[in-house]
Amino acid sequence: MAVLLEDVVQSVELWLRLMRTKPQPYVDPNLDPVLLVPGIAGSILKAVDGTNGTDERVWVRIIGADYKFRTKLWSKFDPSSGQTVSLDPNTSVMVPEDRYGLYAIDVLDPDLIIGRDCVYYFHDMIVEMIKWGFQEGKTLFGFGYDFRQSNRLPGTLERFAAKLESVYNVSGGKKINIISHSMGGLLVKCFMSLHSDIFEKYVKNWIAIAAPFQGAPGYITSTFLNGMSFVEGWEQNFFISKWSMHQLLIECPSIYELMACRKFQWQHNPLLEIWREKQDDDGNSRIILESYPQTDSTEIFKEALSRNTVDYDGMTIPLPFNMEILKWANETRKILLHAKVPPKVKFYNIYGINLETPHSVCYGSEDAPVTDLSELRFLQAKYVCIDGDGTVPTESAKADGLNAEARVGVPGEHRGILCDHHVFRILKHWLKAGDPDPYYNPINDYVILPTAFEIETHKKKGLEVTSLKEEWEIVSEVQDDCDNINISCGKPLESSIFISHSGYNQSSPAEAHATVTIRPQNEGKQHVELNAVSVSVDA
Repeated sequence: MAVLLEDVVQSVELWLRLMRTKPQPYVDPNLDPVLLVPGIAGSILKAVDGTNGTDERVWVRIIGADYKFRTKLWSKFDPSSGQTVSLDPNTSVMVPEDRYGLYAIDVLDPDLIIGRDCVYYFHDMIVEMIKWGFQEGKTLFGFGYDFRQSNRLPGTLERFAAKLESVYNVSGGKKINIISHSMGGLLVKCFMSLHSDIFEKYVKNWIAIAAPFQGAPGYITSTFLNGMSFVEGWEQNFFISKWSMHQLLIECPSIYELMACRKFQWQHNPLLEIWREKQDDDGNSRIILESYPQTDSTEIFKEALSRNTVDYDGMTIPLPFNMEILKWANETRKILLHAKVPPKVKFYNIYGINLETPHSVCYGSEDAPVTDLSELRFLQAKYVCIDGDGTVPTESAKADGLNAEARVGVPGEHRGILCDHHVFRILKHWLKAGDPDPYYNPINDYVILPTAFEIETHKKKGLEVTSLKEEWEIVSEVQDDCDNINISCGKPLESSIFISHSGYNQSSPAEAHATVTIRPQNEGKQHVELNAVSVSVDA
């Protein structure tokens, strides 16, 4: 008896130790490495003091956020180098490399506690991929960068080439899967065009998500005139003011490179529209709506921002619409237009759909026309919207101009799409992570799972009777409304099929009757049942 009790005690102690031991995450050593590349404003930036070498996070932060942003990140473009340089001569901007580059693109303000998900970038995707067996520093890496700069800035592209080589070597010579988001897709495309040989050497697959391949016209037009908010809702009160962001972005080549591509054949040309009061030759005033296509809107930007200035360190610095940056951005566009995917690399494109997305922008109204274009900086824009992800039109994101293995539209918001479980399912399939699912179709984004199969045959009075029962579950997008196959809400759809066959010379008649029942979708799953009976003459 004592021996049994001792065994029990030892078993309980072992169980308690196991309960207290944190389980090791699952690691799949066979996975190919993944490199995550964020879009604009998607990297933590630190300001380094040139006098003493100390650094502090200036994007993103809460305490003193706007002040630090203005003193450390405001910059001026240098046309000789193509670089935008901080106004503070003692400040240089760097991206932290902690956690193999993942720290900078995970949670953009690690100190934030309440409302932290508003500064998530790749966080959810990183967590999900670790569940699949990816390991930081072995098969999972990040590439953050100074998003103020041009997507073809030589310094950034040199860092990217070094990152690819490093990941390739660390992973034992395995080729890399690149997953880019938003403007990161333009950076990757620039690199692929300018350094095709390096790209082909190190890259296996490139998956672009929500990339503005032909620009984001409505979003960028209002950004030039009014700025942008990185965070929406009540949390934006704790971050950078829209005006401070506006003054930064006017000197950022990356923003000019997001303007609508002039050579792209838009289904409807994006316009800048302004209600203006005009006087005719007789001195009578009338209100008209002026419309400017992309090629003419530059003149409006120039006039609207001609008196734009910032006060910095006791100086008033003019910040007009920068024509030198526009020239640089036009050259970038030429490079992007001629990019091709190397033969040994596969390219995939995921884009957002089903959200109203700014396309054309209108200022003023018939009742309150614009009298001075410099007023545009202080007016609220009104949008004409088309389908997209709320920031990038679907039309732009789909038009990658590349030889794609697949293009898949996913309902989702521009940054929120990075934590969408449908996107995770697609990525898992393309990355061949975990056990492959032979039933999954990433193009249509559903899974058909056989859940039951029964068949029985018996003979009676010269007849052969066969009964069949089969069931499936279709796993697809969760919908709030009734399903697309016309199932009335809350009620199953039932359909019957009857087939008869007379046989050769009417000698072997046979008939079959089947009933299919499709039940309404519940938590992303739809149950389908098939019951069939066939009767034939026993030959």
